[in-house]
Amino acid sequence: MAITKEFRRNRIKMRIRKVVSGTPECPRLSVYRSNKAIYAQLIDDSKGVTLASASSAEGEQTGTKIELAALVGKAIAAKAQAAGITEVKFDRGGYLYHGRVKSLADGAREGGLKF
Repeated sequence: MAITKEFRRNRIKMRIRKVVSGTPECPRLSVYRSNKAIYAQLIDDSKGVTLASASSAEGEQTGTKIELAALVGKAIAAKAQAAGITEVKFDRGGYLYHGRVKSLADGAREGGLKF
């Protein structure tokens, strides 16, 4: 039986989640990438609560997908700063650290998050 993309991504995702876990002081920055949008969440895994979220689907933003991902990174960084969060653990969600995921991470770093 051939390994599908979805199975491969879930296997990588579980491998990452064994190590990366968020706390109230240092939450997990989780990334989800769909075909049309990209989403980011700050998650406190000890309580199972989303502290902040941002996506390219909200608002009237224009540009390429990579440019939108950078804007989402800056938006999540601004929301984190407002909540008093400066350091996060990055969870790429099984996606390659390339393209939109890398652009989101760079945008979050430009916004002031450390990871």
